[in-house]
Amino acid sequence: MPGKILVVNCGSSSIKYKLFDADLLTGVASGLLERIGSRPAVLKHEVRGIVSRSEVDVSNHRQGLELILRVLLDAEPKAIASLEEIVAVGHRVVHGGDSFFEATVVDEKVLEALRKWAYLAPLHNPPNIAGIEAARSLLPKVPQVAVFDTAFHQTMPETAYLYAIPYELYEKFGIRRYGFHGTSHRYVAHRAAEILGKPLEKLRMVTCHLGNGCSITAIKNGRSIDTSMGFTPLEGLVMGTRSGDIDPSIVFYLIGEGFSPREVEDILNKKSGLLGVSGVSNDIRDVEREAEAGSKRARLALDIFAYRAKKYIGAYTVVLGGLDILVFTGGIGENDPLIRRMICDNMSFLGLMIDEDANRVTVGRTGVISSRQSRVKVLVIPTDEELAIAEETRKHLLNH
Repeated sequence: MPGKILVVNCGSSSIKYKLFDADLLTGVASGLLERIGSRPAVLKHEVRGIVSRSEVDVSNHRQGLELILRVLLDAEPKAIASLEEIVAVGHRVVHGGDSFFEATVVDEKVLEALRKWAYLAPLHNPPNIAGIEAARSLLPKVPQVAVFDTAFHQTMPETAYLYAIPYELYEKFGIRRYGFHGTSHRYVAHRAAEILGKPLEKLRMVTCHLGNGCSITAIKNGRSIDTSMGFTPLEGLVMGTRSGDIDPSIVFYLIGEGFSPREVEDILNKKSGLLGVSGVSNDIRDVEREAEAGSKRARLALDIFAYRAKKYIGAYTVVLGGLDILVFTGGIGENDPLIRRMICDNMSFLGLMIDEDANRVTVGRTGVISSRQSRVKVLVIPTDEELAIAEETRKHLLNH
């Protein structure tokens, strides 16, 4: 497939992008535009190891994408000679509800469905949609492909995705477990099978995406059968600022104590997790430094973080009927040997043991950190969601 694939990931005030050779799926250029709508916005752009940084005036995502296309064309060294080299644009879309099971070429009907599901991801879907609309306008002849964070989890059975609430609430409002980080979980699962030289279709795997947002997924025969995030990304593990699992009655109690629903939502999403317990930071590096300095609350935050992850790994091992591979990815999973060791501690009864030396030196790179005696292979695999989106985009276009 000749030409270039542009991958676009739009946040509320940012656009992350990467340009790939469509044949080899090697990166050609990449960058990040931040502070859209503020003055000045900041663009960091990289081509062949040469990095440039500029301050620009960008009011919205359309102007932002227009600037990015211009930089790809004009900045030295040039990434492309003409916009006609771009044969497809792959877009990260956080929430596809239960409408999308795979990457999808965007048309008006798809956009209508994305707007329908925006209420479930109000911080993410609107900027994702804005990026798609901008790209369709600026590159009208180029296929736009939406790749959904939720799509990988559409293989979960009803027993995993339904909540034990009145069934009509699922039918009327779509209240169910959707799961997130699906692009990352799919990518590292395929990479793990590839690295170990084993068929994905015969493996029982738990993948841990640990960053400021955290989720764990049970993968059997290459398919997601359960995942820790739910109707929203709030459910599941302790995260940077999110509480993860709590007793739902806490919400009603706090409202009864005078907090507004919006304030409770803000507490659970933005003031809880590592930040809430430690009182220090949502950045686990800061929390670890304070714990090392003797802060009991910081140490407690780390212990709760690891304990919750350990519980999910145990539960998913039962659901899978055993475990062959455990994968760590995400900013924490890839770079934090201490947390990996805390999570894997005392799991030898599952046949899972890590090699302390391998764990310590495997930071920011792919590696096997399980010991030779471990029946379960434990891997660290840096996620590459942009590459995964490019792969899905190319595959979808070739198949259609």
